[in-house]
Amino acid sequence: MPYLALLTMLLFPDDERRLTAVLLPPETHIQLDGRLDESFWMTVPGSDAFRQQEPDEGAAPTEKTVVRVAYTRHHLFIGVICYDADPDGIRSYQRQRDMSLATDDRFMWILDTYRDGRSAYFFEINPGGLMGDGLLTSDQSINLNKDWDGIWTARTARGAYGWSAEIRIPFRTVNFDASGADWGINFQRTIRRRTEELVWSGHRRHQGLFRVRNAGLLTGLKDLSQGFGLEISPYGLAAARYQRASYGRNTSANGDAGMDLTYSITTNLRASVSINTDFAETEVDQRRVNLTRFPLRYPEQRDFFLEGSHIFQFAPSSGVYPYFSRRIGLESGQTIPLQAGARLAGQVGRFDVGLIQIRSGSAGDFPGEDFTIARTKAHILSASTVGVIYTRRSTQQSNRPLLQDRHTLGVDLELSSTTAFGDRNLNFQAFFIAHNAALADASSTLFDRSTRGVRVSYPNQPFSMHASYREFGSGYDPAVGFAPRNGFRRFQPSFEYSWLLSQHARLREVIMHLRHEFLMDLDFRPETVNTSLLPEIRFIRGAEIAVTIGHDYEWLRSPFDIRRDGSALIPAGGYHTFESELEVQSARQRKWSVGGGIGYGGFWTGTRTQMGADMVFRPLSGINLSASWSRNGVNLEEASFATNLVRTSASIALTPLLAFTANLQYDDLSRIAGLYSRLRWTVRPGSDLYVVYTHNWQQNPLDRFRSLNRQTAAKLAYTARL
Repeated sequence: MPYLALLTMLLFPDDERRLTAVLLPPETHIQLDGRLDESFWMTVPGSDAFRQQEPDEGAAPTEKTVVRVAYTRHHLFIGVICYDADPDGIRSYQRQRDMSLATDDRFMWILDTYRDGRSAYFFEINPGGLMGDGLLTSDQSINLNKDWDGIWTARTARGAYGWSAEIRIPFRTVNFDASGADWGINFQRTIRRRTEELVWSGHRRHQGLFRVRNAGLLTGLKDLSQGFGLEISPYGLAAARYQRASYGRNTSANGDAGMDLTYSITTNLRASVSINTDFAETEVDQRRVNLTRFPLRYPEQRDFFLEGSHIFQFAPSSGVYPYFSRRIGLESGQTIPLQAGARLAGQVGRFDVGLIQIRSGSAGDFPGEDFTIARTKAHILSASTVGVIYTRRSTQQSNRPLLQDRHTLGVDLELSSTTAFGDRNLNFQAFFIAHNAALADASSTLFDRSTRGVRVSYPNQPFSMHASYREFGSGYDPAVGFAPRNGFRRFQPSFEYSWLLSQHARLREVIMHLRHEFLMDLDFRPETVNTSLLPEIRFIRGAEIAVTIGHDYEWLRSPFDIRRDGSALIPAGGYHTFESELEVQSARQRKWSVGGGIGYGGFWTGTRTQMGADMVFRPLSGINLSASWSRNGVNLEEASFATNLVRTSASIALTPLLAFTANLQYDDLSRIAGLYSRLRWTVRPGSDLYVVYTHNWQQNPLDRFRSLNRQTAAKLAYTARL
């Protein structure tokens, strides 16, 4: 073990890892090229105090990693050298921003700028210069939102020593407490060919980079500046559209413009105004075939709603959503224009605060609306919070006088400890949400329009568990939220045990999951009862095998139209079924990787066979070609049918700043094929040019495809900081 790492471990226990940032003289010349050969880096103390989290918890790394941190008044600098005795073994397939690095060597770090142990900014790079980032929260559960794009710069270099990087993060990119001189910080390196994970602080398996409370301490930060604090982001858009209509063809072309203004009121509180908000650059949702009785929830991808989104999270482990941003600006798959929006997000003292006000325009049969979302959360005790959320939706209407403003109010409590039974994690969560009736003459009660629940979790290794109880009223439907199901009481426990086989020649880990759900209606009659056993095997080289064996019981209150077209109507009644599934995945760090699965079991009045396969080919760094297919073969007493979903995609990143992506999706349930392609050129951090082309086709009964609509759009977004 390197002497510096050994000395650091002796002086500071793992939960007290420290690193000092050095203030650079004003005349320091900094040229980011990935090589730490400037003289000033030699004046910055480094740390190589990494330990293995996997495969051998607590062991010395097989390769040395050294990190250094420096800063000026306006920027934070991180230098890292990832030594490697076999440079040819370094994996670096990806270049496009925010692509998954499950295939590559990587270096990740987090900045807990409030040092609250709950939320952090996440960053990652690979040897090819890919940049990824996100917003990380880890109160009751770990949630990483990688759709957030911060403004920062990283450059990498490779040589006989391995690979290295220089990183520059403007203080204007992050919020922080100006009165505090210390931040939380942590680092993790992945050596992919060995599936080795090295963590700087909190190397134990129930700790790690993604548990913010286990971060080390970054000291020495003083007199940081965000400049004047004003950020101006105008955009210009040109688009041409074609739409097949019942009366013929409809073509149009138009241009548009808008602007976002962001001002840092303090270093930890930002206000933003968006005028004529546009989301032309937002990627299309991945298509899914839905054979359930309930709507699917798709993730948010629009930048305006992603900034500060972690503040608006409510009881995140309990699966309740009093605020779901996709209820704004999207109706039945149609985009609704957003005329203007304002957002306030950040921290005031020990309170997280967030406020959003949005005005949407009218579109077709949908009238204009006003939306208000307010959230505050107080940090209490050492690692706990209590919060309130409020939403309002007001519809501009003249012909629907019974529809009134809809208000939703929720309260959540989170109690957490990292010292239970010594050094174990233990969490408790409780929530209550209620809203008024949408119609002025509604007869529902507050009980009908509310939901409440509690959750206890023990997220540790090798044993973890959780148990939750929730009640949803029969009329619960928050106007700016998401509730796929209501009118039930549910008890849901789960257990997991993991055996880490650090000395085995081929196996890395064996995991056993046991999950149970007991869901009743409000009169305590069982409606959904299922139990699943899920053994999982992970191999040293990265391959995985998982098996699911389960029993399900479903009670249908009324007939279920499974295909939504009347061709297969499942009668009301009770249904007992058994199911099994096998899934395999090859190691992802090779040029070719494949995965797939097959499942068979009872399905309502008959059976269902599920099959799927996916393949990824990475011929050169920055080029990823993939294809996937999934099939449901359903054989019921009422009807037999099959659904197929096919998706192909290509990602070509010539450099980390220039990337082309395209995906083509088709399913034979809707019989629609959709193409989405996008070219993104990052002219400089925060300023991007997008060229987007979309095309949808409808398949007719003769298996011919006719064009439904297509659009070409070019958008230039520029960011100036003062």
